[in-house]
Amino acid sequence: MKKKNLSIEKSDIKAFLGPGSQFEGKLSFDEMVRLDGRFIGEIRSTDTLVVGDTAEIEGDIHVGCLVLSGNFKGNITATQRVELLEPAKVEGVIETPVLKIEEKVLFNGEIRMTI
Repeated sequence: MKKKNLSIEKSDIKAFLGPGSQFEGKLSFDEMVRLDGRFIGEIRSTDTLVVGDTAEIEGDIHVGCLVLSGNFKGNITATQRVELLEPAKVEGVIETPVLKIEEKVLFNGEIRMTI
Protein backbone atom coordinates (compact mmCIF):
# COMPACT_ATOMS: atom_id res chain seq x y z
CA MET A 1 0.00 0.00 0.00
CA LYS A 2 1.49 3.33 -1.08
CA LYS A 3 1.21 6.23 1.37
CA LYS A 4 0.28 9.68 0.12
CA ASN A 5 1.72 12.99 1.28
CA LEU A 6 0.51 14.20 4.63
CA SER A 7 -2.72 16.12 4.00
CA ILE A 8 -2.58 19.62 5.46
CA GLU A 9 -5.49 22.06 5.39
CA LYS A 10 -5.06 25.75 6.33
CA SER A 11 -7.79 25.34 8.94
CA ASP A 12 -5.68 22.65 10.67
CA ILE A 13 -2.84 25.12 11.38
CA LYS A 14 -3.26 26.68 14.84
CA ALA A 15 -0.17 28.95 14.95
CA PHE A 16 1.95 30.63 12.29
CA LEU A 17 5.38 32.30 12.40
CA GLY A 18 5.47 34.21 9.12
CA PRO A 19 8.29 35.19 6.75
CA GLY A 20 10.47 37.97 8.14
CA SER A 21 9.81 37.01 11.75
CA GLN A 22 12.55 35.73 14.08
CA PHE A 23 12.27 33.70 17.26
CA GLU A 24 14.86 32.22 19.57
CA GLY A 25 14.17 29.84 22.46
CA LYS A 26 11.88 26.88 23.16
CA LEU A 27 8.61 26.28 21.35
CA SER A 28 6.09 23.65 22.40
CA PHE A 29 2.59 23.09 21.03
CA ASP A 30 -0.28 20.59 21.00
CA GLU A 31 -1.75 21.26 17.55
CA MET A 32 -0.33 21.84 14.05
CA VAL A 33 2.06 24.81 13.67
CA ARG A 34 3.63 26.36 10.57
CA LEU A 35 6.96 28.21 10.56
CA ASP A 36 8.05 30.40 7.65
CA GLY A 37 10.44 32.69 9.51
CA ARG A 38 13.76 32.20 11.32
CA PHE A 39 13.87 30.04 14.45
CA ILE A 40 16.82 29.08 16.66
CA GLY A 41 16.28 26.70 19.54
CA GLU A 42 14.19 23.69 20.48
CA ILE A 43 10.78 22.66 19.18
CA ARG A 44 8.66 19.97 20.92
CA SER A 45 5.24 18.58 20.08
CA THR A 46 3.34 15.36 19.57
CA ASP A 47 1.57 16.94 16.58
CA THR A 48 2.71 18.21 13.16
CA LEU A 49 5.23 20.94 12.36
CA VAL A 50 5.14 22.42 8.86
CA VAL A 51 8.29 24.32 7.83
CA GLY A 52 7.76 26.49 4.74
CA ASP A 53 10.36 27.12 2.04
CA THR A 54 11.23 30.61 3.40
CA ALA A 55 12.02 29.23 6.87
CA GLU A 56 15.47 28.91 8.41
CA ILE A 57 15.62 26.72 11.50
CA GLU A 58 18.61 25.80 13.61
CA GLY A 59 18.33 23.52 16.64
CA ASP A 60 16.48 20.39 17.73
CA ILE A 61 13.03 19.30 16.62
CA HIS A 62 11.03 16.60 18.48
CA VAL A 63 7.58 16.18 16.88
CA GLY A 64 5.01 13.63 15.76
CA CYS A 65 5.24 14.61 12.07
CA LEU A 66 7.48 17.05 10.23
CA VAL A 67 6.86 18.45 6.75
CA LEU A 68 9.90 20.52 5.80
CA SER A 69 10.62 22.54 2.67
CA GLY A 70 12.90 25.21 4.16
CA ASN A 71 16.46 25.26 5.52
CA PHE A 72 17.26 23.25 8.64
CA LYS A 73 20.42 22.55 10.61
CA GLY A 74 20.34 20.30 13.67
CA ASN A 75 18.61 17.17 14.90
CA ILE A 76 15.13 15.92 14.01
CA THR A 77 13.25 13.26 15.94
CA ALA A 78 9.77 12.39 14.66
CA THR A 79 7.63 9.63 16.17
CA GLN A 80 5.46 9.20 13.02
CA ARG A 81 7.09 10.55 9.84
CA VAL A 82 9.31 13.15 8.17
CA GLU A 83 8.70 14.56 4.69
CA LEU A 84 11.44 16.63 3.04
CA LEU A 85 9.93 18.60 0.17
CA GLU A 86 11.68 20.57 -2.57
CA PRO A 87 13.52 23.01 -2.10
CA ALA A 88 14.53 21.83 1.41
CA LYS A 89 18.15 21.96 2.55
CA VAL A 90 18.83 19.81 5.61
CA GLU A 91 22.04 19.26 7.54
CA GLY A 92 21.99 17.00 10.59
CA VAL A 93 20.52 13.83 12.02
CA ILE A 94 17.00 12.55 11.28
CA GLU A 95 15.43 9.84 13.44
CA THR A 96 12.02 8.60 12.30
CA PRO A 97 10.14 5.42 11.36
CA VAL A 98 9.00 6.84 7.98
CA LEU A 99 11.01 9.17 5.73
CA LYS A 100 10.10 10.69 2.37
CA ILE A 101 12.61 12.79 0.43
CA GLU A 102 11.60 14.49 -2.82
CA GLU A 103 13.98 14.96 -5.73
CA LYS A 104 16.16 18.09 -5.59
CA VAL A 105 16.18 18.14 -1.77
CA LEU A 106 19.70 18.66 -0.40
CA PHE A 107 20.40 16.40 2.57
CA ASN A 108 23.75 16.05 4.32
CA GLY A 109 23.72 14.03 7.48
CA GLU A 110 22.62 10.83 9.07
CA ILE A 111 19.33 8.94 9.02
CA ARG A 112 18.23 6.58 11.77
CA MET A 113 15.12 4.57 11.01
CA THR A 114 13.18 3.69 14.18
CA ILE A 115 10.27 1.40 14.84
